[in-house]
Amino acid sequence: MASTHGIDPRAFDDPRNHYPTDDDFYASDRPAHRELPEDRPRGGGSTTAVRHRGTWATVALVAGVVLLVLVGIALFP
Repeated sequence: MASTHGIDPRAFDDPRNHYPTDDDFYASDRPAHRELPEDRPRGGGSTTAVRHRGTWATVALVAGVVLLVLVGIALFP
């Protein structure tokens, strides 16, 4: 029982005991042209930088939230 796949040496002639190699097994269901085009190609897009919100807008947003909290505490003590 030292053979591959644990086949009994007396059954080597049985066609059911001949297994495909890994390459044959995995290639059996693959199409001939298995390279797919990219659905989201990388690179080659616009080179303009993305504009983010300015620093003053962020400061105003934080100040507005703080002011809202303080007004809420003052009105509903």
